[in-house]
Amino acid sequence: MIERIRLSLIPVLGVVLSLFTLSEVNYQLLNPLSELAVFAVLGLVLCFLDFPILDRWKGVAALRLVDMLLALLTVLCCSYLIWAGDALGRRAGAYTGMDIFVAVTGIALVLEATRRSIGLALPILSGFFIVYALIGHQLPDWLFPHRGYDIGRVAAQTFLRSEGVFGTALRVMFTYVYLFVVFGAFLEVSGATQFIVSFAQRMFSNRSGGAAKVAVLGSGLMGSLSGSAVANAVTTGAFTIPMMRSSGFKPHIAAGITAAAASGGALVPPVMGAGAYMMLEIVDPPVTFVQIAKAALIPAILYYLSIFLIVHFYAKKVGTDIPSPRGGNAESASKPSAMAALFSAEGAAFFGALAVLIGVLVAGKSPVFAVTASLGFIVLLILVNPKTKVAAVNRRITWCLVPVLWIAIKFGISSISEQPISWSNAGVFALTGLLISGLANREWRPMVVAALVKSAKSGVALVSASACVGIVIGVVTLTGVGTAFPNAIIPLAKESLFLALFAIMVCSIVLGMGLPSAVCYLLMATLIGPVLNKLGVPALAAHLFIFYFGMMSMVTPPVALAAYATASIAGSNIMETGLAAFRFSLVGFTLPFMFVYRPELLLLATAGHDLILTNVVWAVAAAIVGIISLAGGIAGYLFSPVSIIPRMALYLAAFLALFPDQRIEFGGLRLAVFDIAGLIILIVVGVMNWRKTERDRNQLRVVNP
Repeated sequence: MIERIRLSLIPVLGVVLSLFTLSEVNYQLLNPLSELAVFAVLGLVLCFLDFPILDRWKGVAALRLVDMLLALLTVLCCSYLIWAGDALGRRAGAYTGMDIFVAVTGIALVLEATRRSIGLALPILSGFFIVYALIGHQLPDWLFPHRGYDIGRVAAQTFLRSEGVFGTALRVMFTYVYLFVVFGAFLEVSGATQFIVSFAQRMFSNRSGGAAKVAVLGSGLMGSLSGSAVANAVTTGAFTIPMMRSSGFKPHIAAGITAAAASGGALVPPVMGAGAYMMLEIVDPPVTFVQIAKAALIPAILYYLSIFLIVHFYAKKVGTDIPSPRGGNAESASKPSAMAALFSAEGAAFFGALAVLIGVLVAGKSPVFAVTASLGFIVLLILVNPKTKVAAVNRRITWCLVPVLWIAIKFGISSISEQPISWSNAGVFALTGLLISGLANREWRPMVVAALVKSAKSGVALVSASACVGIVIGVVTLTGVGTAFPNAIIPLAKESLFLALFAIMVCSIVLGMGLPSAVCYLLMATLIGPVLNKLGVPALAAHLFIFYFGMMSMVTPPVALAAYATASIAGSNIMETGLAAFRFSLVGFTLPFMFVYRPELLLLATAGHDLILTNVVWAVAAAIVGIISLAGGIAGYLFSPVSIIPRMALYLAAFLALFPDQRIEFGGLRLAVFDIAGLIILIVVGVMNWRKTERDRNQLRVVNP
């Protein structure tokens, strides 16, 4: 009985959560605290119903009763906030016993939900911060002491006020991120996910290392749908890892390539991950989403170019994935080309949705409206696509109904409420109504339910994690450690910018080892935000620096979560996979330093100067020289295998080209000596290796004329 109730509640709550978020973020009907409370209660209840206490106890009926009770407690706690919201604001600082009881219970529920959905790391970290708030007066000077607070004050700060659980982190997830989760789910239903892999296969099926290149391109495109490295790795890895293994790649190498490629997806424009939307709320001076996407573009291209080149050189060296003859067998000949796949219904859904998203953003609209418009495009495309098996009559009715519904909603709500409603909001209601009507259509219902429930299940971890991060932020705000911690780093920054950046890098990687990249970024930006404005670099560059290293923690041993995920698919050793992923993504550890010292890579001007195209071209060229050198050194191959001394020379060339730009005056000219030196070394090693390759080929022709 309990199990039947649980299984029936999950899809219902999933649909309600997705539809509520879609409508509420576009047309706010509730006050800020109430809408976040509804969002949290739906997400946390889903978490308790969908995630067991422990995986090995999944089938224990008695524990499922506990899950139901925890879900009920969550409903009561969040409902209390909605019911007593205004009263809580009036009695701030003089909370009742019931207020404190609800707050303590709510915090415990958030910690448990987070443990179930993403593991122990974040709940333990939040627990440390709570203890820090309680015993601050007993701490030594080097642990940032404070006056200390009782449990009631800590609980109230973190659960009853907008600085904690229902603060910035949960608002960003609600306002921006969850809609992109829904967007990705509907793209997957439309066939875009399978299209990505098949399109990449057609692009590289006849090229050396083709299977690995499919993984790189597929993960890059998938990054436009998912900001999660682990989700990206699992989705593409299920297709690409077996493909690489069958073509000759060792299991840990195949898994490492997939993990490295998946970890860069969180900052691939135009969709990107949750961190980009958090920057909209955190970066000071404020930036627009288009500015963030524009700044992330060149680093994303350079990151995937580096993995692509390493894969290419590695495949050439070890002889994996030998190209098949063009024209091959009848089966391969019958497959449509990459260009034909591009214009298929699935290709139109993927690239069309991204085109709508980019166009609306460039037009100056908000990310919320942009993703809603893209979602509407996908829904209509699903309706008119014969492969979705929606009856033709329903498609014709839909084409007629949508504009009528749109106009009717606009004028209907305007007349009833006596307040004007924009065409965009009318469109949102039309889209929501279309999805609801789809739930009533027996042919379309499975697709709509599948997409909405998938969105909810994918978003559960984000809801619980952002709520748990709110606990940390609440303690930081209460205790003042958000000021004390940066004050310890500022002297280091004055002594050396590099040392300050290195310290931030270490903190980001360590925190990110057990946390999602976006959560890591939010914590670091909260703790060291005041430092970023005093580093002497553009604010956006400093924030991207933090986020990149949170992203790179996904492939940093010993705790490389993306590598763990791909190792389970490949059946490889976890540590070997982590080291391989680290090696393939090595340029990702140099890119943040590069764009801090060379903001032209982010299409940003240095302080006091204008952005000049020649400086951008030079910075990109120097980065490409460094990437080619590093890829050749890691793989030990250029035109043919390179011996140890040329390989060391390639590493030196990479170091010089990727080193912060050092220009010196020479005869009235400002020369980037290190960049030029790196280029010269690469050319010398490349020419020597090419000549050696030609000599070997000539000798082979003499032996085998």
